[in-house]
Amino acid sequence: MAQLKQHKLGWIGIGRMGYAMAERLAKAGCDLTVYNRTREKAEPLAKYGAKVVGRPAELAGCDIVFVIVSTGKDVLDVLEGANGLLSGGAPKIVVDSTSISLDESAKIRAVLAKSGVKLLAAPVSGNAKVIKAGKLTFCVSGPQDAYETTRPYLDVMGQGASYVGEGELSRIAKICHNVYLGVVIKSLTEITVLAERAGMPRHAFLDFLNKSVMGSGFSKYKTPALVNLDFSVTFTPHLLRKDLDLGLAAGREFEVPMPLASATRDAIQTLIGHGYADRDFAALIALQARASGYEIKPENVPVGDGLS
Repeated sequence: MAQLKQHKLGWIGIGRMGYAMAERLAKAGCDLTVYNRTREKAEPLAKYGAKVVGRPAELAGCDIVFVIVSTGKDVLDVLEGANGLLSGGAPKIVVDSTSISLDESAKIRAVLAKSGVKLLAAPVSGNAKVIKAGKLTFCVSGPQDAYETTRPYLDVMGQGASYVGEGELSRIAKICHNVYLGVVIKSLTEITVLAERAGMPRHAFLDFLNKSVMGSGFSKYKTPALVNLDFSVTFTPHLLRKDLDLGLAAGREFEVPMPLASATRDAIQTLIGHGYADRDFAALIALQARASGYEIKPENVPVGDGLS
């Protein structure tokens, strides 16, 4: 516990992911100060000991500031905009977990370097439910000494981090991760609909798949959504489309053909066009069923998600 009070921590961004991550730090007894554009979303963290402030500039006295917002532009706004973090001074380390491009990350690194701040690019794998189960993972790149300083706090938020080197390497790892996420959910919905059209209950097919060598933590986690059609949002189609666009842009930059990613991006765009923009990306199964000539129905079968 004493080690976790060694540094003053700041937090910017209390969305679905940010709240769950900051909550774990606060509950662990960390010295945590939080900013969110909509203050009301951050205030519940006060009951766990976190301090809530009204401007990013008020976090400048922190040693380490974590950032998880929507876009690269949002990161720059909270750093160098009016009342931004850097207007009040500078922390020693900024840890950014926003999903952004390599170019945006490099620009943010340069902006911070001018103020003597070290950047750790630290995208994550997981969502709010995964965080609550203690299974969030980080992929981190940047100065190794900054990583070693920050590592105990990353460990509190999940089951560990993978340090992959200097610069923006973790960004490409995250882009690849989320491209794979899109391709896998597209394939998983296709084969699940195929099994159902042949006469097999979805829950029975997915039970077999999850017990096989082809099963994964992801297929288990998405099984309740695919069986019972609970499309409560864990990750929106718009965010997945953004990440697929980042992957396709990286593919062009590094001359890597990505036909599966391209086809998946088109499927996600179609999902948005059919009115599923505010649902979870697992709603792809409803679109796949419709394309297969039938209206999919919830099976209302209790199935586990592999997290507990």
